[in-house]
Amino acid sequence: MSVLWLRTAAALYSCGLLYALMYLFRKSTRLFTPVLIAFAAGAIFHLVSLVELRVETGHLLLNNFYETSSICAFLIAVLFLAAYSYYRVAIFGVCLFPVVFFMTLIGATEFPVAHWSSPAIRSVWLIAHVSTVLLGYAALVLSAVASVYYLLQERQLKRKNVTPSANRLPPLATLDRIITQSMNLGFVFITIGTVTGVVWAFIESGTSWIGDWKIAFFLFTWAFYLAMIFLRVSAGWRGRRIAWLAVSVLGCSIITWATHEGLRTIWPG
Repeated sequence: MSVLWLRTAAALYSCGLLYALMYLFRKSTRLFTPVLIAFAAGAIFHLVSLVELRVETGHLLLNNFYETSSICAFLIAVLFLAAYSYYRVAIFGVCLFPVVFFMTLIGATEFPVAHWSSPAIRSVWLIAHVSTVLLGYAALVLSAVASVYYLLQERQLKRKNVTPSANRLPPLATLDRIITQSMNLGFVFITIGTVTGVVWAFIESGTSWIGDWKIAFFLFTWAFYLAMIFLRVSAGWRGRRIAWLAVSVLGCSIITWATHEGLRTIWPG
């Protein structure tokens, strides 16, 4: 039963992930209270899962990567809830909700599930994963291009050396909006691609996917992207700093794409 409670917790934590993605565009905290209730309920189910697993196994839940990931996610959830009850700072949820969800999801992949019911479902799921990731990369490329133009124009303005080509570029404020919106859109698609990719790898390869360095680097790229989004949302990073970060995330994404060359075929032979 412990795996059922853990997957229930992951499902409830996913409400926090959806809230974080919506916040990027609407900047509204209106849904924070119901999401916080779902998140707290997820923490309760998570605790029940950990207690039951401890009773079932008879050892401390630090035996492997899955157990430590689950324990760490639970501790982050509890600390966030405690900090929020005292300080009432909701902005941390934009970063911590997705982290807790993914760490719990990874912890839940320790237990096997049934294989694909048909090759068609397997292929459709993989197409959904690849398509959302590519859409995310496309938005990230737009953000990186706008970032390069932003850096060039800012440099020329600071040197008071405005060339005719610079006059044809959009204003810095417009470029900053393009960077922000395309970055947000890219993060949404890449997050969806990460979720579908983890689920696909789990069903496809069982627990062996966690040792694949290609997937590990993909998760690292997503975490780097999340950190960039959090710095922009919470610390107000804009302009030059966020432009350089956008270019850096694009570099990580290019490496991730290259490492996945030939990883799987969509239609099995």
